[in-house]
Amino acid sequence: MPEVAGKLAIPAAALEPYGTDKAKLSTSFLRSLAGKPRGRLILVTAINPTKAGEGKTTTTIGLGDALCRIGKKTAIALREPSLGPCFGQKGGATGGGHAQIVPMAEINLHFTGDFHAITTAHNLLAAMLDNHVYWGNALGIDARRVHWPRVLDMNDRALRDLVISLGGVANGFPRQARFDITTASEVMAILCLAEDLTDLERRLARIVIAETRDGKPVTAGDLKAARAMAAILKDAAKPNLVQTLENNPVLIHGGPFANIAHGCNSVIATKAALGLADYVVTEAGFGADLGAEKFLDIKCRQAGLNPELAVVVATVRALKLHGGASEKELGKEDVGAIERGLPNLLRHVENLGKFGLPVLVAINRFVSDSPAELAAIEAQCAKAGARAILCEHWAHGGAGAEALARAAVEALDSGKAAFKPLYPDDMPLAAKIETVAREVYRASAVSISSAARRRLAAIEAAGFGKVPVCIAKTQYSFSADPEARGAPTGHTLPIREVRLSAGAGFVVAMAGEIMSMPGLPRIPAAEAIGLTEDGEVDGIF
Repeated sequence: MPEVAGKLAIPAAALEPYGTDKAKLSTSFLRSLAGKPRGRLILVTAINPTKAGEGKTTTTIGLGDALCRIGKKTAIALREPSLGPCFGQKGGATGGGHAQIVPMAEINLHFTGDFHAITTAHNLLAAMLDNHVYWGNALGIDARRVHWPRVLDMNDRALRDLVISLGGVANGFPRQARFDITTASEVMAILCLAEDLTDLERRLARIVIAETRDGKPVTAGDLKAARAMAAILKDAAKPNLVQTLENNPVLIHGGPFANIAHGCNSVIATKAALGLADYVVTEAGFGADLGAEKFLDIKCRQAGLNPELAVVVATVRALKLHGGASEKELGKEDVGAIERGLPNLLRHVENLGKFGLPVLVAINRFVSDSPAELAAIEAQCAKAGARAILCEHWAHGGAGAEALARAAVEALDSGKAAFKPLYPDDMPLAAKIETVAREVYRASAVSISSAARRRLAAIEAAGFGKVPVCIAKTQYSFSADPEARGAPTGHTLPIREVRLSAGAGFVVAMAGEIMSMPGLPRIPAAEAIGLTEDGEVDGIF
């Protein structure tokens, strides 16, 4: 690790090793980076995901390696994988082929324990809440108005809706409750948006956990839980240093999902990378309608970040699916399906332009892609004013993405970036939701349930009207219908529920049937994961 750290001039004394191939950056070293000149920030995003895969993380790593190959001092900033998707559908999230970060199995499993610490801190608050009610309820918490769930870093649909504290007086007061997945926890969002440990504790104290009978908010600070939660998160708040297969440095930290949370790695890690490198490549989860919008409207707004370029990843196979092709025939040439699927890609490109960012399209090449299909993508992107670059980083590592790296540097040097959020702080919350729905999802209307409207009014009355919105929506479509592929228009975005994340500093709007606790698929990836005779983890890809 000292050799990898040395590429960013990180001294050995700043490393807190976890084994021989991963380390955390010390708090004192992170403080020393304050006020240093910042590098240039590149966001990697993608089209709406499909079963064919897009390779956004793979492309992020490939671009970072390629920038290093052409002599640029570069750091990559990524999120940590969640055990839920790892054992569920994805099977892993550390890149692929020759564009990976290592140690792959450890990163995908327990890594340095950050997710476990977040889970524990979150559930400590839940336990202290129920314990307070049990021992007399001095704060007057209304058990019918408890907002704080419990969390688990696993897909478990059986825990979405349950009744707790059954079994008699000794077990407390029965009430309806739920579990969310850890990546949807407000503690996860807080850790990823906090500037430092002081800010972390301050944000934790602001968490609204419940209300009294007269509607007064009760916070984690009222419960005197924030200091203990911060103590649990002391080490989890430090970014993790690992490396790519080409021995280039990667800061990997935090892991909120972009469909049910804000979907970006930590502010601490991103700012550390910007203080250490001339170029920083980061990613935001799922398609640009989710991760990129939240990166730009929530993370960059709160942290004062100034991205200068967006890269949208697409594949021939995924565009075919958006164009109505059969999953069984993706290996066959079908230019017509490409042309029908391209509106999805072009809409993401157009949307990112609304944030004042120049956009490049990275075509993540598969061996089955035909020259005619690739030419169709390049031609349509050129008509839309976006340059499309063919990338082969999966097969060739950084060498396969050098054209993308050179195009990125050229775009950055053009001075065309003029980043701005999509909406102002003082816009009403409902109008913010409507703005995202109209400008990004291309919805013709937003249907907000009466309960959600009452909650929005209460949130604004409590003084949280100026925070951004975080819309929880299916990742598979611009709409709330996961089957509506391509670039649907004229749809209505249904908002069924609103949740205040006062510590994180945003309001979550639940759209359609999106769940904050996913379920496992019919055949979970866990069935293929195990140990070899040598005790090595096998089956994570």
